[in-house]
Amino acid sequence: MTDRLASRRITAIAIAIIVVGTLIARRRGYKVGGNVAVRCRAGHVFTTLWIPGINLKALDLGLARLQFCPVGRHWSLVTPLRDADVTEEQRQSARAHHDVWLP
Repeated sequence: MTDRLASRRITAIAIAIIVVGTLIARRRGYKVGGNVAVRCRAGHVFTTLWIPGINLKALDLGLARLQFCPVGRHWSLVTPLRDADVTEEQRQSARAHHDVWLP
């Protein structure tokens, strides 16, 4: 019974961390929770499905992910772009380049 209670507490804490992190990111202007424009370390911009806490095609590191960049065809650390920081040209480029839906 104690193990079950501990497991539930750990699960509740993990969910709370994900929810709070998502709310903080959204408040700071990041559109996490759907198709999001991201930039890799090489500067390539593309769109990826970004659902906090759920990831099948990348290693989730919080506000960054280790993911395959479809533009440069390499693995890189990617971060979401804030809507206010994205130019119209970057939006068009991001829409033109979407990563794979599943690995």
